[in-house]
Amino acid sequence: MSAVLDVIALRSLVAVADCGGFHRAAAALYLTQSAISQHVRKLERALDRRLVVREGRQARFTADGELVLAEARRILDVHDDAVRRLGAEGRGTLVFGSTEHAADRFLPELASGMRSAFPDREVRFRLDRTARLADSVERGGIDIALLIDDTVCRRSLDAGQLRLEWFSAPDWQPPAEDAPLPLVVFDQPCTLRRHAMDAMEGMGRAPDLVCEAADLSGVLAATRAGLGVTLLPSTKVRPAGLLERRDLPRLEPAPLRVRARPGLSMDVAELAAKVVRTVLAELA
Repeated sequence: MSAVLDVIALRSLVAVADCGGFHRAAAALYLTQSAISQHVRKLERALDRRLVVREGRQARFTADGELVLAEARRILDVHDDAVRRLGAEGRGTLVFGSTEHAADRFLPELASGMRSAFPDREVRFRLDRTARLADSVERGGIDIALLIDDTVCRRSLDAGQLRLEWFSAPDWQPPAEDAPLPLVVFDQPCTLRRHAMDAMEGMGRAPDLVCEAADLSGVLAATRAGLGVTLLPSTKVRPAGLLERRDLPRLEPAPLRVRARPGLSMDVAELAAKVVRTVLAELA
């Protein structure tokens, strides 16, 4: 019999990747760590392969795990879109979309804040790239999108700023100043990639795109392997296994905006933006 992939288990697997471990994934999904572990083990049994290896409080995805993670994101996107189109989410559901970059830094805190702000709604999260989130919110596929974006429109609200920093493996050494700087970036389209390339131009330095990754886990893995530096949002919680570089120019903070789908009350968007600003203030 072919393997059957449980949607709930896939959602837990994605949360482990986005939150950086089982503990933070459990907080984001309002589950116990034991439940998250059971979901991951269920997938491993179904596929007969190891997906995640615990390293202290952190979680490292195996090569098989990275492949399954990419498929899990696709499956959940299709599943959630179908549920919404069929009108089966229920009147009390609020779908909140966030970029991976932002969610990786404060998803548990954001999830807690959103659920406190909307106690009568079931808050669900969709993590994706900025361009796809912007398109989805315009089509009504999600209710609210938190975007690293400087585009101002009638249905978007200021939600604060996200500090950006360069990160590398602890033992990585930059090349000479007249040599191209090795960069690990997200593939196109990506707002952070654009900020990194603009920074290189401002330095008068050529970028060497040593690795382009489709998602955050790939960017982190390549950077931890010492391939180059990467530009990421910075909060009190630093990416595990990476060092903040103080020998590269500081960048201006990136603007965060909350964008509401057509037809959604702007009161809902304003409350969501307030939650984001509060979380950023706590973690700055």
